Amino acid sequence: MSAGPVSQEPSSARPLRSAVVLGGSVAGLLAARALAEFADVVTVVERDVLPEGPERRKNLPQALHAHLLWSGGAKAMEELVPGVTGLLAKAGAHRLPLTTDMVALSSQGWFRRWDESHHMMLCSRDLLDATVRARILDDDRIELVQRAEALGLEGTATAVTGVRVRSHDGAERTLPAELVVDATGRASRAREWLTALGLPEPAVRHVDSGLAYASRVFRAPENARHGFPVLNVQPDPRDGRPGRGGVLLPIEDGRWMVTLYGTRGGEPASDEGDFERFATEELRHPLIGEFIAGAEPLSGVAFTRTTANRRHYYERSRQWPEGFLVIGDALAAYNPVYGHGMSVAAQSAVALREVIRRRGWGTPRLARALQKAVARPVDAAWDLATGQDVFFPGATETGPTLRDRILAAYVDRLLYTATGNGRVARRFTDVSSLERGAHVLLAPGILLAAVVGPLRPRLTGPPLTDEEWKAAAARSD
Repeated sequence: MSAGPVSQEPSSARPLRSAVVLGGSVAGLLAARALAEFADVVTVVERDVLPEGPERRKNLPQALHAHLLWSGGAKAMEELVPGVTGLLAKAGAHRLPLTTDMVALSSQGWFRRWDESHHMMLCSRDLLDATVRARILDDDRIELVQRAEALGLEGTATAVTGVRVRSHDGAERTLPAELVVDATGRASRAREWLTALGLPEPAVRHVDSGLAYASRVFRAPENARHGFPVLNVQPDPRDGRPGRGGVLLPIEDGRWMVTLYGTRGGEPASDEGDFERFATEELRHPLIGEFIAGAEPLSGVAFTRTTANRRHYYERSRQWPEGFLVIGDALAAYNPVYGHGMSVAAQSAVALREVIRRRGWGTPRLARALQKAVARPVDAAWDLATGQDVFFPGATETGPTLRDRILAAYVDRLLYTATGNGRVARRFTDVSSLERGAHVLLAPGILLAAVVGPLRPRLTGPPLTDEEWKAAAARSD
């Protein structure tokens, strides 16, 4: 096992003797990797048994659906785990340029396939998890404790000193730590643990469009196994109807991962017989249905409803204990259709490392500074997800706020402009790929472009090449 990188911790700082990360997810492992630079030992506590290779991880229903790693997240992951994106590519993951290899129908029309601005990495979640997990756990400073459940925090409202865990045999013990990181995802109990220490309940916001996912894996045709684009048919959240959409992603081993989705009142069915019909008849364009017609299914239909947006504003808490941090989906979970969860987790882990490098361990209010830093990458992803979902019926108790409506009107205008303006389209991919913050959409040149509108006429259909269309024709023969 490798010893990992040499510590770059300031010599004047007190060494971090131990840290505990709760959760062996991508977010938890990346956080452990960031902390390993400063720690004698980082203990990752996982309630299940992690698979040895690219196999399904227990209690991760989202692994059965479409995943992607935006370039902003891929670069952050590469910073933490050098060589990991090359290993993914070697294992069969696809690196597709944006928007060159994306055929997307937005709420305002078809996007053109402009020259590459950024990129995305596409593969199954099982392959991505296994590749990241193998590299990170191959580090003598990171220890894995499996089949153990976190029960609560040890310490006071001022400082957390450890975490209580229960092993699979029922035995309970306390793991002391100078930093406890909660990366337990949507099942996080951090709010309860903080209030149990006597701290006030942090603010939280829910935006739940009632979206349901149905996914199936298909064998791609021979001539569509390399260089085939992403197909993405998006709903229009402001047409007053349930939102129905779908995405087709090329993944490893010559396969297509196809995910169909619908919001409250427009959900896809969970049975195999209705999958193709929904793709062909219920979406705003039958593109995806045309490509899977007659295709060979390699799996049944996976169905889930765990898709609500939920954000805990821990960084706004007036009181925050030393020695505790919340990261990943435990901090903010998004509608997975936008594909930002893993990318944000990677950027948050980089931010965690940078703050400790800059401030040094043991400085006053370090945990508060860490919580603020890991929350910053959340902002763009949260606005992208909730800025759309909030308009679907029943997503919130009160409906869209005035801010939501103003922001959505401007975004709609930009989307319309981007259908025929490559510069504006690039700014959108700057933000959606998490390479830059949403402030770039407010630059004077972009504001002026929005006033002018698209410079080229709107496309009347999907911008596929003749060779790409042949793949669909071959499937329907």
